[in-house]
Amino acid sequence: MSVIQWFPGHMAKAIRQMEENIHLVDIVFELVDARIPAASRNPEVKRIAKDKPHLIIMTKKDLADPQQTAAWLTYYRSQQQPAIAIDSRANVTPKQITKIAMGILADKLAAEKAKGLKERPMRAMTVGVPNVGKSTLLNHLVQRKAAQVGDTPGVTKGQQWLRSSKHLELLDTPGILWPKFKDQETAQKLALTGAIKEKLYASDDVALFSLNFFRQYHRDALLDRYHLADADLDLSDVDLLLKITQKIGMRDDYERASERIILDARRKKMGGFTLDRAPHTEASDHD
Repeated sequence: MSVIQWFPGHMAKAIRQMEENIHLVDIVFELVDARIPAASRNPEVKRIAKDKPHLIIMTKKDLADPQQTAAWLTYYRSQQQPAIAIDSRANVTPKQITKIAMGILADKLAAEKAKGLKERPMRAMTVGVPNVGKSTLLNHLVQRKAAQVGDTPGVTKGQQWLRSSKHLELLDTPGILWPKFKDQETAQKLALTGAIKEKLYASDDVALFSLNFFRQYHRDALLDRYHLADADLDLSDVDLLLKITQKIGMRDDYERASERIILDARRKKMGGFTLDRAPHTEASDHD
């Protein structure tokens, strides 16, 4: 398996700018991909934000396993961590996020009002890994195309202030990863969900990772998508990849078949999925 790593200069610069600007904001909006709520949390964000109020925004919930999304929200509640799962383009999203942020900052805003300070909008720093859907959300929050949107990770390269409403101002930051992944499983998850540029990973490695996951958690979806027999899932991951390559008419071109499998997963051809399983909590037993 080839090693996946991506930390270009503009990401290092973005982290330095976050460190310089964190004192300007009241709250951090950390966007995480609902399919990988753990793997898409950048440890640099926690280090930089320190004790700053924090809201986790789970994007792309329409691509994730809804039961796992609910379980993750239960887990966050058990940790007293404010969190919300969203459809970035839904009309209710801007009001939902603003309302939650105002609740988190209620004591601070009340204290400023008691001191006679002029009412001002909340200031939030938005952070997340590449291709997490941050630009799509920001454009919806400000009701205009203020941030460039693309399917390729690394589109946004600089920071900018955006006005969402009279209650909320946003500091947009580029999608950032971290200098070294703690393990290659994290890297595989980021690659499969589109957070890492395609030229930086071997497609067959990521496809094999995907097949292993779907075999374990979404067996029927895998069988249906590639017209497989039950016995095919007893094959090794490599032999299963070769079998699918033949099934979809690509003969022995397993690299092109690997790219198809990755795209099928991203485009929900095998249904919503969540690679990071939610930690078990006592509260989840009663949900």
